[in-house]
Amino acid sequence: MLQVSEAWKQSYPGAGVGVMLLDQVNNPTISEALETEKRRVETELRAKFTDRQMLVSSPILKAYADYYKQFSKTYHVQQQLESVSFKGKSIPAVAGLVEAMFMAELNNCLLTAGHDYQTLKLPLKLDVADPDERYVLMNGKEQAVKSGDMRINDASGIISSIIHGPDERTRITANTQKVVYVVYAPPGIAHELVLQHLTDIHGYVKLFAPGVQILEQLVLGS
Repeated sequence: MLQVSEAWKQSYPGAGVGVMLLDQVNNPTISEALETEKRRVETELRAKFTDRQMLVSSPILKAYADYYKQFSKTYHVQQQLESVSFKGKSIPAVAGLVEAMFMAELNNCLLTAGHDYQTLKLPLKLDVADPDERYVLMNGKEQAVKSGDMRINDASGIISSIIHGPDERTRITANTQKVVYVVYAPPGIAHELVLQHLTDIHGYVKLFAPGVQILEQLVLGS
């Protein structure tokens, strides 16, 4: 389902990408079981990170900070984690498939994108962005990619990049029944952590879609 380019391998030695395809899912606007789990995750995060120094010293967050720094950007998952851990913010209620991904992102600090499988034109390809490439973001606006950024495309175009996030065309919707999660792992992040992250997402999805099936789960590296 996913190919990696030689340009990506040469540009980011030691990096990785994780992919998981789930079938037999639904996307409820609210799940009591997931809400209960969200409160548990919030409590654990606040106990784990008692001050900002503990958070920024995380090797995973440092790996992302180093990646984002080359594009003069800040890792947004770290900002969201600070809001939950230090400002008392709650994990928002959006929709089950998105919330499961977001919960795992906060818990494991690994950047993840979700896509409706039925909208994809396979195969997917992980590559390095060219400066003239553009795609439409989830807010409906066209965006030029950052040259050199990691990005994934299908036969119809880019579906996500690290710096600018997922696209509008393949977004998860209320009707999604088959979902693909993709994890971007810059150099310095062990592939075992990516695999565990995918397993965690599956566990959260199972709370509201008990019949969910893993059709594919893999981690590729450069």
